[in-house]
Amino acid sequence: MKYAVVTFGCRVNQADSLMIEDGLRARGGVHSAPENADVVVVNTCSVTASADQAARQTVRRITRVNPAVRIVVTGCYATRRPDEAAALPNVIHVVTNDGKDELVEMFGDGDGPCGHTLAPGVAGRTALTLRVQTGCDEACSYCIIPSTRGPGRSKPLAAIVEEVGRAVDAGYKEIAITAVHLGSFGRDRRDGSSLTTLVRTLGDWKDEVLFRISSLEPMDCTPQLIEVISDSDRIAPHFHLPLQHGSDDMLRAMRRPYTSSYYRQLIDRIRAVLPDAAVGSDVIVGFPGESERHFAELTSLLDELPLTHLHVFPYSDRPGTDASRMIPKVDGRVVRDRARVIRDLGARMSRRFKASQVGRRLRALTVDDGQSVVTGNYLKLRIDTPFSRNQWVEVRVEDADHATLSP
Repeated sequence: MKYAVVTFGCRVNQADSLMIEDGLRARGGVHSAPENADVVVVNTCSVTASADQAARQTVRRITRVNPAVRIVVTGCYATRRPDEAAALPNVIHVVTNDGKDELVEMFGDGDGPCGHTLAPGVAGRTALTLRVQTGCDEACSYCIIPSTRGPGRSKPLAAIVEEVGRAVDAGYKEIAITAVHLGSFGRDRRDGSSLTTLVRTLGDWKDEVLFRISSLEPMDCTPQLIEVISDSDRIAPHFHLPLQHGSDDMLRAMRRPYTSSYYRQLIDRIRAVLPDAAVGSDVIVGFPGESERHFAELTSLLDELPLTHLHVFPYSDRPGTDASRMIPKVDGRVVRDRARVIRDLGARMSRRFKASQVGRRLRALTVDDGQSVVTGNYLKLRIDTPFSRNQWVEVRVEDADHATLSP
């Protein structure tokens, strides 16, 4: 069986897709391009209306070029709108998020536990993304994810350690730890485990592997966690801390449990111990009721924060969320204009951070075709000397996009 997995959305979906791919390979599947595959799994996102549309368009495009293909649709769009997903051409199964872990069982039994078939370079991936938790118990007014992913559920710490061990044995040198609500890891288990205990365990890992911590809610990035990360060479100096807005009025309307002042102090705390860390963020523009004053508060705060990159999301109504019923709505043209302003600001942040790293010697992992590297603080740079994929090297940062191998 020739298979393809098409993934939309967050790192959690990426981790889920790797799990699916692992299971398909264990059942004799051979990776293929979607236009040549017998089976295509489309792992969907539903965070915005455009994400829903992208999933539908992808299914239709694949069936146009591959009329005999069998398609399985899973993920958040499949969970939120299963009837719509089932009506798409060539769809043979719709699998909600609750059934995603068992999806591959419809293709028969594998030859062993998942985790033995993937290796660096499979399907073009050098690093492994590992999901340790799913679901969310927060109540952000704009977010549909609690209804598509359910309540928070954490994997046992011992099971994570076992998965990491298999990944390291398979040759992975970088592992991204991800979750729907990573900061809540362990709370549902009531066994004393927490994100801090998980990161401390990974930080003491004996093998030469780098762990990259995925998106963290600001209220979950505690001083203890920052200390653990700063004290370990095994944990990448890289944070992603969604701000969402710089106006306290908007944060309250979004039901985000922190203030702009708290966020500013958090970034300052990180910078005090890790001055060269990558610190990215997410921002929503055009939330219902966002005035010129609110937008000015956002831009003013971002101008002052020493962030390194931004992901900008124009607000999109999600039916079923409280925010979808809030008024007044912001005109679409205004939302697009504001998004462009924030993206330009984010580009300046990125250029400023890259410029600050010129001349530094950094440890990096070779990726892609062996002519690119990714540093611990998340700089992706081209190198002139070809090098095999998945190797640790030391580089000197020459400019924003280029590095040389250090002797």
